[in-house]
Amino acid sequence: MKVTVLQENLARGLSIVSRAVSPRSTLPVLSNILIASDEGRLRLSATNLELGITCWIPARIEQEGSTTVPARTFGDLVNTLPGEQVSLNLDSKTQSLHVQGGTSNNDIKCIDAQEFPPLPVPDLDGAVQLNVVDFKEMIQQVAFAASTDEARPVLMGVLVHAEKDKLTMAAADGFRLSVRKAVLSSAVAQPLNIIVPARALNELARVSSDGEESIYMVVPKGRGQVLFRVKDVEVVSQLIDGTFPDYQQIIPRSYKSRTLVSTASLLKACKQAEIFAREGTNVARLDIKQSKGEMQPSEVEISATSEETGKNETIVEATVDGSGVLIAFNVKFLREALEVIKTPNVVLETSAANAPGVVRPVGDDDFLHVIMPMHLG
Repeated sequence: MKVTVLQENLARGLSIVSRAVSPRSTLPVLSNILIASDEGRLRLSATNLELGITCWIPARIEQEGSTTVPARTFGDLVNTLPGEQVSLNLDSKTQSLHVQGGTSNNDIKCIDAQEFPPLPVPDLDGAVQLNVVDFKEMIQQVAFAASTDEARPVLMGVLVHAEKDKLTMAAADGFRLSVRKAVLSSAVAQPLNIIVPARALNELARVSSDGEESIYMVVPKGRGQVLFRVKDVEVVSQLIDGTFPDYQQIIPRSYKSRTLVSTASLLKACKQAEIFAREGTNVARLDIKQSKGEMQPSEVEISATSEETGKNETIVEATVDGSGVLIAFNVKFLREALEVIKTPNVVLETSAANAPGVVRPVGDDDFLHVIMPMHLG
């Protein structure tokens, strides 16, 4: 293999795929990145057997070939190379890669490409086409609510359901639930119901830039995998096997109090409360005051107390429709939900101190967030 490539293109490609490198693996080749000539371009791939990322970059291919190079050594080296161009020259007998940039000459010991696990080649026929900007926003509004507890693997994923021209994504960790809907540009032939690891979706959002048009999603039959293709990058992930909880059962059907507040004001109050709440149990109390008369302004008092640091109390103006209520939430969860809401105002629907609250953006029916109450204590 003999290849010349721009240093900035190589560095960018390595930063994209390196997130899939296995940091602790019994297979040494999984700590490596596959580099291969591929129809006039250079293909970079990394996998930890659950997540795989491939990226194609422009290159001048003088001699075809492939090898796998230690991810950390190669990545750190490429980032520090002088000069615009990097030449890569593989001695296939010794599996030694000569890397030259400017006056810097380096030889890196590689592992034969034959040992690298094969990544699936997608058939994009019948792929679900998604708008990049919308899909990234969906991921941002849902994936944060997935669990990080490995004891319940199903909840570490995001449910992706597509039927006709509707796409729904949902994630829950037992304490909160995030649901986001969208309309597809073209209807799907068959309904789709899969659980994708939240981490894979976060990586997909990270590697997709807003200037690109579409993401293509393919679920090959009987493989237990999902594959996403966006411009010059492919992300492949194992699906999570299992049954996602019936989240519709968690969403309250009615409320006794509907509180309309400025998203920014409530978010600021939550951030202040969290400074004190994080020392203890992360609890913030919301005292929602009943309005004096119809459409009269009211207020919500947000407070948090810590034995070590003291206490905080913030009053936010609100319009309260219905009865007042004193309710407590995990303030970190409430803050994270408010951070992904794009509308200027938000509604909090509550029924009782021991019933879940529902957060909805005003003027956007595609998103909702359910948050479980905490013991007032």
